[in-house]
Amino acid sequence: MTDLCDLTARQLLADYRKGTFTPVDAARAVLHRAEVVQPGVNAFVRIESAAALEQAEASAARWRANEPRGLLDGVPVTVKDILLMRGGPTLRGSRTVPPGGKWDEDAPSVARLREHGAVFVGRTTTPEFGWKGVTDSPRHGVTRNPYDTSRTSGGSSGGTAAAVALGAGPLGLGTDGGGSVRIPASFCGIFGLKPTYGRVPLYPASAFGTLAHVGPMTRDAADAALLMDVISGPDPRDWSQLAPPAGSLLTGLDGGVKGLRIAYSPSFGGRVAVGPEVAAATRQAVSRLAELGAYVEETDPDLPDPVAAFHTLWFSGAARVAEHLSSEQRELLDPGLREVVAEGERYSALDYLAAVDVRMELGRRMGLFHQRYDLLVTPTLPLTAFEAGLEAPRDSGHRRWTGWTPFTYPFNLTQQPAASVPCGTDGAGLPVGVQLVGARHADAVVLRAAHALYEAGAGLTRPAGIRL
Repeated sequence: MTDLCDLTARQLLADYRKGTFTPVDAARAVLHRAEVVQPGVNAFVRIESAAALEQAEASAARWRANEPRGLLDGVPVTVKDILLMRGGPTLRGSRTVPPGGKWDEDAPSVARLREHGAVFVGRTTTPEFGWKGVTDSPRHGVTRNPYDTSRTSGGSSGGTAAAVALGAGPLGLGTDGGGSVRIPASFCGIFGLKPTYGRVPLYPASAFGTLAHVGPMTRDAADAALLMDVISGPDPRDWSQLAPPAGSLLTGLDGGVKGLRIAYSPSFGGRVAVGPEVAAATRQAVSRLAELGAYVEETDPDLPDPVAAFHTLWFSGAARVAEHLSSEQRELLDPGLREVVAEGERYSALDYLAAVDVRMELGRRMGLFHQRYDLLVTPTLPLTAFEAGLEAPRDSGHRRWTGWTPFTYPFNLTQQPAASVPCGTDGAGLPVGVQLVGARHADAVVLRAAHALYEAGAGLTRPAGIRL
């Protein structure tokens, strides 16, 4: 029998059209799966069973009348508990956020999902205010990896990644300010895309400014393209959004990679120590792209490590998050976040503007780089998932999460589209991700190359850490 939890969004929609089963069948299966996996991984802040079934019943009625609403009618989705969703509190992983109030507004991406008939399974976990690359918080505890529950799911969209990997909804919304979609996608063996900045409207504006992106987390690249078609819809509340897309990202998705010029940088010129199993899996994915007809050259972008500038911008954003908190409330914060807030408060306006200068120079360099290459390919991360509950691997020498994410945060600074595609596992069975980076506005190229990898067999792993 078909396990509805294993189907992609596109497969679900095809079966709704044929009448093989209904959105209610899918919702019941996914909600049951969410309840089963929640004790082991802690992917959810709330599972919205009653509301989801009500939405699924309404969707089923529309399908019976042959009048589906939009592109995702009846498809189960999860939403990171950073994005506003009316009907319940958005707690952002923090004990400083009071749950009371009206909570009557959707974030733009959530509003677009609602307009297209999606079924909301629940709110997924995040570290406090999404501040770090793993998912644990004083309010909601530790989120664990579906492949090995002693390991981290990554972050900050770790709850969404774990839910998608375990079949608790084929589509999820995450946010990415320094890798927060791509990091957990890599650790949990799913697809994650950070679109070009402004492609997906965001409201309220993030305290982390234009580093923060909203992106899809899915089983494969084709589902991500479908989800992007929905959440890229315009919203007047975001002053920085791009013009509406000219057409569907699904168009041309099957175009393949033949003739694409790909730069492969295995370690940023030897600057990053990449684990041997990660390096081998990434190189195999690059070889597959070459076999599919891409022109591959091993070379490195002219990209000095921008971590100091990123810290200035990121820690300043953290200070902005905590600006309104009393001293008593600050004591409730994640201790690591308190440290980052204190550091951010020491920066001056001139420090911030100097970091912006670094950012603009990086953008210039990458713009020129993409005059020669359509895509840059790197490992998503230099390692696989490490012990849960830690900001950085034990005995790694890294204090902050940026120490082990050198391939992700630079492309938040440059606002380029970047995706993580699963490309294998290490000796312990933990997923490895390969990162595809495109020029600004080249989201379609990134998705097309990722889809080609899936068509060639990427992503064919299954979590073993949770008994289903």
